[in-house]
Amino acid sequence: MASELYRSIYAVTAKIPYGRVTTYGQIARLVGNPRLSRIVGCAMHAAPEGLPCHRVLNRRGELCGAFEPLGKDTHRLLLEMEGVTFLPDGRVDMERFLWYGPEDK
Repeated sequence: MASELYRSIYAVTAKIPYGRVTTYGQIARLVGNPRLSRIVGCAMHAAPEGLPCHRVLNRRGELCGAFEPLGKDTHRLLLEMEGVTFLPDGRVDMERFLWYGPEDK
């Protein structure tokens, strides 16, 4: 079952448009269970190469330290390369860049 859930999570993640971000919780809602945001985080940690995991953030728009090789600096660089901008406190401007799902173009 976990692998089926992970496949669903990865399918949603693959749809996040270039230059947009979403949250662990939003992906959980899109796969049918809003209480699975932690599981989404685990799935991102085990994600296959090429999946745009850098476009997934926590609900506050904060960066993750798990990105290789420089943690949050790498995460920020990947997003900046797509045109995502940040607030003065270092969080992503979620009001501007948040993707709600496939219906949100």
